[in-house]
Amino acid sequence: MANTKVEFLDEKAIEELKRKNLERNRKRKIINGIKAGIRYGILVIVGVAMLYPLIWLLGASFKTNADIFTSIGFIPKGFKFDFTGYVNGWKTSTEYTFATYFMNTFKIVVPKVILTIISAVLTAYGFSRFKFPGKKVLFSILISTLLLPNVVLRIPQFLMYKNFGWLDSYLPLFVPAAFATDTFFVFMLIQFIRGLPKEIEEAACVDGCNSLQTLIYIMVPMLKPAIISVALFQFMWTMNDFMGPLIYLSSVEKYPVALALKMSMDVSSNVNWNQILAMSIIGLTPSLIIFFGAQKHFVDGISAGGVKG
Repeated sequence: MANTKVEFLDEKAIEELKRKNLERNRKRKIINGIKAGIRYGILVIVGVAMLYPLIWLLGASFKTNADIFTSIGFIPKGFKFDFTGYVNGWKTSTEYTFATYFMNTFKIVVPKVILTIISAVLTAYGFSRFKFPGKKVLFSILISTLLLPNVVLRIPQFLMYKNFGWLDSYLPLFVPAAFATDTFFVFMLIQFIRGLPKEIEEAACVDGCNSLQTLIYIMVPMLKPAIISVALFQFMWTMNDFMGPLIYLSSVEKYPVALALKMSMDVSSNVNWNQILAMSIIGLTPSLIIFFGAQKHFVDGISAGGVKG
C-alpha cells in the first residue's frame, strides 16, 4: 500500500510540474508577444514618419495646385484624384516631352554604370590579388581621394573638358567612370575580394586559366552581390545628379530629368507644383523599381563588403 501511495504522489507531483511548466510557457509567450507587438508598433510608427514625405508627395501629385497648400493630408479632398499634373507635366512647357529627358538621362546612366563596374572590378582585382612596385603608395593615394571634396575638382575638370571639346555633350558625365574615379566602389570591391578564398583562383590557374580568365569566369560570379551593389549605387546617384549636367550641358534638348524638373520651376511665373511633383514621382520610379528588385543582393553586397578584409 505504501509503495502504491508513493507512486501515486509521484505521478501527481509530475502532473503538477507539467501544469506549472505549461502555465509558465504560456505566460512567457504572452509576454514575448506583447514585447514583439510593442517593438513592431514602434517600428511601424517610425517607418510611417520617415515615409510620410514620400507618401505625401505621391498624394499631392493627384491634387490641384491650390489644394496642395491647403491640406497636409496625402489624400485629395473628396477622393477626387486629378491627373492633369501627370498629363501636363509629361508635355512640359518646352517643345520636348518628358520622354526626351528620360532618354537623355539613360544616355548618361547606362554607360556610366557599365564603365564603373568594369573599371572598378579590374582595379579592385589588381590591388587585392597582385603584387607590384608602389602598390602601397598607389593604394594610399586611392584611399586619400575619398576625402577629396568634388568641388575642388570642378574648375580643373571643366577647363580640361573644354580643351577636349567635350562641353555640351555627355562625355564628361560618364567617360571618367572608365578610369575608376569612383574610389568608394573600388574600396568596397577590394574589401569583398579579400574575403574570398584564394584556393579557387589557384585551382583555376592550375587548369590553365590566365588572370583575365580567372577574373571573368571565377571571380565575377562570386562578386555578383558586390557588383549589383555598385550598379545600384551608381544608378541612383547618377539619376539624381544635378550639378554635373548643369555645368557641362547647355542645350535644352540634352537635359536629363534633374535639369528638366528645375527648368519647370520658373520663379518669374506661377509654379505648377502638381506637375513638378508628378514628374518627380515618375523620375523616382526607375530607382525604386531597381532597388526593391535587387534589394537582397544589395544588402548582401553591402554587409559582406563591410565585414570582410
